[in-house]
Amino acid sequence: MTLEVAVSSGAPIPLDVAFQVEAGELLALVGPSGAGKSTLLRAIAGLWQPDQGRVAVGGETWLDTARGTRLPTHRRRLGVVFQSYALFPQMTALANVMAAGADETRARAVLELVHLGGLEARRPAELSGGQQQRVAVARALARDPAVLLLDEPFSAVDRGTREGLYAEVERLRAHLNMPVVLVTHDMEEARRLADRIVVIDRGQVLRDGPTEDILFDPRALRGMGLREAGATLTARIDGQEGDGLTRLRSAGGPLWLPRISGTPGDLVRVRIMAHDVMLARRRPEAISALNVIPGVIESLLPGDGPGALVTLTVGDEVLLARITQRSVQAMGLAVGQSCFALVKSMAVARHQVGREDP
Repeated sequence: MTLEVAVSSGAPIPLDVAFQVEAGELLALVGPSGAGKSTLLRAIAGLWQPDQGRVAVGGETWLDTARGTRLPTHRRRLGVVFQSYALFPQMTALANVMAAGADETRARAVLELVHLGGLEARRPAELSGGQQQRVAVARALARDPAVLLLDEPFSAVDRGTREGLYAEVERLRAHLNMPVVLVTHDMEEARRLADRIVVIDRGQVLRDGPTEDILFDPRALRGMGLREAGATLTARIDGQEGDGLTRLRSAGGPLWLPRISGTPGDLVRVRIMAHDVMLARRRPEAISALNVIPGVIESLLPGDGPGALVTLTVGDEVLLARITQRSVQAMGLAVGQSCFALVKSMAVARHQVGREDP
């Protein structure tokens, strides 16, 4: 079952977006505020009608402006989870789930599915923020939806609770053979949960592709922001060191990272965040950073604030560095110059290293 979305409209913001989401796939819509992400979700849900558009799931058309088709929201088989939970405060968890139209047996089953069995009689005020969001997820699933929409569902909870909810969504996906669309500003959330990312900027699709490709794509930065900038270097495992580090060979020379499982010769991709990279005009000595990577400045992109993004070519690959514009001026950096990128070994987390097919 495939969700097909094509929306074009001039208000409330200009939009010209099309994408598809397959059954079992989680697609993240990311982009700056006002880009049109939540408006797209409202179009899918039938809460807003674009000037032109089509929304279809499987063989059922929910919206087709060319043919005058518009299925009302209550007839669309979808579940929606909002940032605000939208629970009825006077009702129990069980009653909140049953408010979606589920019978008691179904409501209890989905509460068990989200690990809230035994808490059915509690009201929202008697539940933690994470538990309230689980009730909202259970209510969305109670209708046996064909599509699940998640509109920044975790932004109202603290980071620790959010991690638990991420794990819950990952576990639930084994039971959800449906298209899932997630709107988020959090690129770590998108990396953790999404199979694919669509970057929306100024009402248009800036990039669309597998999560790892988008996260490593400098062309997607306009929609993701400099804070999320990162790039990858391809490397081969060279050996395991006795102090817990793995030695790798890359186009920029040797790299040392925290232990990576594998054998010599294995090919890996190392994601290096731009904010973890320092630059030097000359090769430094007697420093704690183990990774000193020579490169050539390919571009300098000033940000809206004090920051700038420097793109270095390292062999056939690129590396990004996020530094201040003051540093650019003080160092006299210019396109075509040679310089050195400094990366602390401990700045590269385990999830930033992925396998590369040979």
